[in-house]
Amino acid sequence: MNRLMTATALLLATTGLASAEGVLQLYNWGNYTSPELLEKFKAETGITVTVTDYDSNDVALAKIEAGGHGFDLVVPSANYVQIFTEKGLTTPLDLARLPNHANIAPEWRGVEWDPGRANSIPWQWGTVGVAVDTAIYGGDINTSAVWLEVPDELKGKINVVPEMTDIVTLATLYYGGQPCSEDLEVLKKVRDGLLAAKPNWIAMDYGATEKMSNKDWAASVNWNGSTMRIRQNLPTVAYGYPREGYTLWMDSVMLLKDAQNVDEAYAFMDFILKPENAAMISNFARYANGVSGSEAFMDPEMATAPEVVIPEEHKAAGVFMPVCSETSREYMTAIWTELQK
Repeated sequence: MNRLMTATALLLATTGLASAEGVLQLYNWGNYTSPELLEKFKAETGITVTVTDYDSNDVALAKIEAGGHGFDLVVPSANYVQIFTEKGLTTPLDLARLPNHANIAPEWRGVEWDPGRANSIPWQWGTVGVAVDTAIYGGDINTSAVWLEVPDELKGKINVVPEMTDIVTLATLYYGGQPCSEDLEVLKKVRDGLLAAKPNWIAMDYGATEKMSNKDWAASVNWNGSTMRIRQNLPTVAYGYPREGYTLWMDSVMLLKDAQNVDEAYAFMDFILKPENAAMISNFARYANGVSGSEAFMDPEMATAPEVVIPEEHKAAGVFMPVCSETSREYMTAIWTELQK
């Protein structure tokens, strides 16, 4: 009996130690989480964060809906926050457990897709445009014609990121429609245009940061922060803002309804709402964030980088990606399915 009691006590002590150290499962976009941030968080809290990557909102949504995933936090784009909420996959935030919630910048607090930030907190925000190695292609890059009517110099050398909403929306804007269009005439142009362009692409892949830095690709439909990272490796790369229209987005952190490590999740969310920590994410991923005061801690280059600070002449073409209707999503999914064949 004494031996049994001793063994039980040791087991309980070990379990208590593991719990005190803490773990957290973060489901996030690939190459998007600062290792330095995670090291600092562990040093301050004792909590170890494990990051699992995904490459599109739809992949993340499908994984969470399937259940049994084991994740605590997910980082969907703004137009998916409401979808996660309506499907009951996440839980409203207890703002009393987030004293740094007040650090969210005013313009990112009263957002249409999550009023009052009751269900999410900012991670990063940016734009979708075109990254081009100007040493290979010297033509106009501020147009989606770069990837929809591929110039000879870029045929077989241009990638298209595998994010359905971004790609279908950019094509819709190019062919004269609006985001979340239900106009069948426009959508037919979008489908036909994408299918005609695809043979000129080298891939539909997520890894533009590495592949363009290594000169494996000459161009890519891409996100602005990734493009800045490429340019830092390869100075001939430039970022184009399609004049026909491009999208703005914000990715936000949400607490999953079946999260197992809730205390750790709140600790992490409050941690990244501190300006100096939000800046660490930006300095790694090269996107802006939605936390007031973080600018003071960001790399000086971020303040003037053309990928981060939208040039005045391109601002009017930017459209924040709305939440699409179910009908619109069905149309987009049908187009995307054809494109994957």
